[in-house]
Amino acid sequence: MTAADTAPRQTESPTAGRSSGAGARAWIVTGLLVAFMMVNFADKSVLGLAADEIRADMGLSATDFGLANSAFFLLFSVAAGAVGLLADRVRPKWLLLAMALLWSIAQTPAALGGGLAVLIGSRVLLGAAEGPAFPVAQQAALSWFPNHRRNLPGALVTLGVTLGVITAAPGLTWVIHHHGWRAALWVVAAAGALWAVLWAVLGADGKYRTDAPERLSSSEPAVKPAYRQIFGTRTWIGTTAAFFTSYWSVALMLVWLPSYLHNGLGHSSDATGRLIVLPWAVGALALLGQAALTGWLMRRGVGSRWARGRVGGSLLLLGAVSCLAVPLVDGVPAKTALLAVGFGLGGSFATVAATTVAELAPPARRGGALGTMNAVVTTAGLIAPAVVGHLVDSQGPRGYQTAVVLSGGLLLLGTLAAFTLIDPARDAPRPSA
Repeated sequence: MTAADTAPRQTESPTAGRSSGAGARAWIVTGLLVAFMMVNFADKSVLGLAADEIRADMGLSATDFGLANSAFFLLFSVAAGAVGLLADRVRPKWLLLAMALLWSIAQTPAALGGGLAVLIGSRVLLGAAEGPAFPVAQQAALSWFPNHRRNLPGALVTLGVTLGVITAAPGLTWVIHHHGWRAALWVVAAAGALWAVLWAVLGADGKYRTDAPERLSSSEPAVKPAYRQIFGTRTWIGTTAAFFTSYWSVALMLVWLPSYLHNGLGHSSDATGRLIVLPWAVGALALLGQAALTGWLMRRGVGSRWARGRVGGSLLLLGAVSCLAVPLVDGVPAKTALLAVGFGLGGSFATVAATTVAELAPPARRGGALGTMNAVVTTAGLIAPAVVGHLVDSQGPRGYQTAVVLSGGLLLLGTLAAFTLIDPARDAPRPSA
């Protein structure tokens, strides 16, 4: 272990952080941001939960359905990068409010009726509105906490992704089966509108959004490197590469895992609605465990190369091994269990990515660094659904298993990137002498 591994860059002392305290307002805002991500991923999960109903209603092949889901990500990545850069200049509170309102508006055309063109158009608009959600929500939450206290709030905001699917899947499945898939769109639209009202009243930006609270001393100038300087670091490149492979798993969980459980493994529709929460539950435990372990290591002076990069890389490695083992076992229960572990652990890198880049980038460049990372990463959502749809059409149910093995191989590459490239203490820009 090098000196950089054991001496992380501290922009504020732990004692200073304790004396200032985050306060109740910080946790209220964090709680609202958790709910924000819950609504965000409930929106994303609707089409996956209603895959069979939508395909039957519109007469779609698996490839057509995959392309319709990929359309969601057509502007998703572009919006993530553009709004991420904007978040360094505009208050995140107002960006988040605008996003939530647009989510609800975007659901209504397909909820009212129409065919495939309306569905695709609605999903493209929804994707553009939801693309910046994760980086801006993380920026807003982390702005309330100093670096050494960010692991828990960062994990909780990411946990909103998991909670959104866990809480929404059973209820939305019931709505879809009893009232149709369009009714489920009205439900998530109403949830987005309700959140917007609460955020307009209670939302706020934290004191660590600007440079001043994080300076090493009052005489030290704020660090404002060019974005290309941040994007060229091995830490940003490694974090983004690892997160890309993790997001590939998330995209498959949202779009195709319900169909795999039902059509590939033979689970009933009701059982699928319950089983779909398993990988998200595994991911939730992994997120909380990672946050606790990373925080414990950092409080003992272990640098982010180990506390974030290698802890996160280990989760990707375990997810990869589980996915690659699916073809090697017999029996539906064993395959279901490996899918839950593989996708749950493989999809749990988001908090590591957000807190690592937040440590790497100074506050004046944090929104752009997070947003651009998210823009690159979420191209996995544009590619993965279409690739899997083609595999299912060409190979039948066996195509689902091929997709899982492909995910495992990508997660191995993500593991390698996390272990070899991430080291914020080495790469963080510093004031010139």
